[in-house]
Amino acid sequence: MNTLLIGKGEQQVHLNLKYANRHGLIAGATGTGKTVSLMSLAEGFSRQGVPVFITDVKGDISGLAMAGTPSEKLLQRAAQIGIEDYHNEANPVVLWDLAGVQGHPLRTTISEMGPTLLSRILELNDTQSGILDIVFQLADDQGLLLLDLDDLRAMLALVAEERKDVSAKYGLISAQSLAVIQRSVLGLERDGGKDFFGEPALQLEDLMRTNLQGRGIINLLAANKLILTPRLYSSFLLWLLSELFENLPEVGDPEKPKLVFFIDEAHLLFEGCPPSLLKRVEQIMRLIRSKGVGVYFCSQFPDDVPGEILGQLGNRIQHALRAYTPRDQKAVKTAAETFVPNPKLVVSEVISQLGVGEALVSMLADKGVPTMVERALIAPPRCRMGPATSEELHQVRAQSPIGGKYDHSINRESAYELLNQRRTGVATSNPTSTASNTANDGQTGQKTEEQGWFSELIFGNKRRQGLAETLSKQAARTVGSQLGKQILRGILGGMLGKSSRR
Repeated sequence: MNTLLIGKGEQQVHLNLKYANRHGLIAGATGTGKTVSLMSLAEGFSRQGVPVFITDVKGDISGLAMAGTPSEKLLQRAAQIGIEDYHNEANPVVLWDLAGVQGHPLRTTISEMGPTLLSRILELNDTQSGILDIVFQLADDQGLLLLDLDDLRAMLALVAEERKDVSAKYGLISAQSLAVIQRSVLGLERDGGKDFFGEPALQLEDLMRTNLQGRGIINLLAANKLILTPRLYSSFLLWLLSELFENLPEVGDPEKPKLVFFIDEAHLLFEGCPPSLLKRVEQIMRLIRSKGVGVYFCSQFPDDVPGEILGQLGNRIQHALRAYTPRDQKAVKTAAETFVPNPKLVVSEVISQLGVGEALVSMLADKGVPTMVERALIAPPRCRMGPATSEELHQVRAQSPIGGKYDHSINRESAYELLNQRRTGVATSNPTSTASNTANDGQTGQKTEEQGWFSELIFGNKRRQGLAETLSKQAARTVGSQLGKQILRGILGGMLGKSSRR
């Protein structure tokens, strides 16, 4: 009962549950049966009480929730492999969707994502990533929660307003780099990031459930739209792996995994991955098995996975590869070199001759030693080998054990609200200052009126002449009189604040 039947070559091939946390790889060209192998493994783990998480990129894995249709062909294949009491049945499935449309919303917060992965989503360079680090540090120093994109935008606006002060304390921040980050955040929101960041955030225990019959729940993430934004897809997966690694307790080598994680289109996880982040993934893969988590990558070519990580994948199912191009030939060579040789098989030749539903299989046996590669027929799943309809998926969601826990978002007080309160408080919290400004305005007006009256007295207006004009006319009448000139200069100079000089 501690093994899963994978298929049959010369003899049956089993996966020992004790070594299922040593990770794995399912590879092969399009249309060779990778998805069926994934479904067969997933429901096998579920029957053994192991929860499963799968990313459904093409939408065709949703058939796990439905019972398959009986057929003579499937019964013959099951009998040929030696599967006892084969019958069609559905699996316990919980549907997830980052957008909340095809399943329960799956969210995290900006703080939980962290600046490193967020920089990758936003496609920032090193300088811009450094500024994002400062934004996170400033939020921590001021006790501001970063939960959603509104909070992040509010913090970026704060840094823009106080850029000189923030630069003096944390490091130089250029207006241009800050503007790039703000535009990237806007693009992330447009691509669906607004639904992903927020609360209630995912609780890991909800991915590690069993049903009342003791079967592991299969968590299915609808990723057919998410895959259109590869950075968000890959960063979400890296975040989830990091959360599992950081939060689950050490369990060593359990009798069976606590969770098995299937990643479809695995090459997207590593494309454009900076060396520092790739090192982090390698570290997680080395250590997460001791947390009871097995990670299985699904991709077309085995070399889609970096060599440092490929060497850690102990359980392998390799479907057919067509060696038509130099790229294909390189992939065939890589696949052949990663198997324990079997003297009865020339892997580099057989790998291009495999039929649909056939694969080269090597699993970890006693003491974690990989078995010789075996050409095997893959065991058929008992569920539907095709997608479920929209109506069926709606019914599955309605019966979900998660209920409405995540279906309604929560917007509690965080950076956005607190910073808005600060700005509003500056304008309205000091009525004395407002009254003082009003009084000053009144005094200024009164002073202006007094100055206007005095100016009219001295210089006059359109209707009457002023004192200056009167004296000047009087002085002008004193022809040749030096005293008249002095009087005129003295009066005008005194009024204009100038000294009188002869």
